[in-house]
Amino acid sequence: MAMQDLLSSLKEFDINDLNDVNNVGSWPTAVKAIIWVLAFAAVVGSGYYFLIMPLQDDLARAQAEEVTLREDFESKFAESAHLESYRKQQGEMEQSFQTILLQLPSDTEIPGLIEDITLVGLKNGLDFTSIDLRPEVQYEFYIEKPIKIVVSGSYHELGAFVSDVADLSRIVTLHDFTILPEGGGDVAGSMLKMNILAKTYRYNDQRR
Repeated sequence: MAMQDLLSSLKEFDINDLNDVNNVGSWPTAVKAIIWVLAFAAVVGSGYYFLIMPLQDDLARAQAEEVTLREDFESKFAESAHLESYRKQQGEMEQSFQTILLQLPSDTEIPGLIEDITLVGLKNGLDFTSIDLRPEVQYEFYIEKPIKIVVSGSYHELGAFVSDVADLSRIVTLHDFTILPEGGGDVAGSMLKMNILAKTYRYNDQRR
């Protein structure tokens, strides 16, 4: 039978004949079939290793990139959905910023501010010893202008003065105050001397 003939030809085949590639035609059919199967398997294996596996790696990278792009798209879509709200908030912030800038005096308004502080003090019955302008301190967005003030009055008059200065339409902050009895008397006396540093601000329009 054919199967027995194949087995018989395999048994009779000398393995050393494989070295004689010039005599392939005389090899048994079974040996040729086995060689062809092995060659086919080698070709398929090589094709998978050199062609299919790199493509699988590319596919895995593309899938990972797809996930990243999808998440980025969803994030940007959510941002675009709130874009109008963001623009409205930006407009409100810009308007608030402009309002704050209007509260910052310009150089020409400093004398007027000092006059306002003087009027507030006189209204509260205080006596001014001195009002001295100190050197400006420059920051990124604004310039700080310190004003050293020395006044005398009663405890309640000084308190009212501080409160009224804080309520001025222009931004004025008060710092580093000291209160001592007038003429070195008792602190509980009626007249007190207050040293206080007022700071006003203007927009730094020369910043880069």
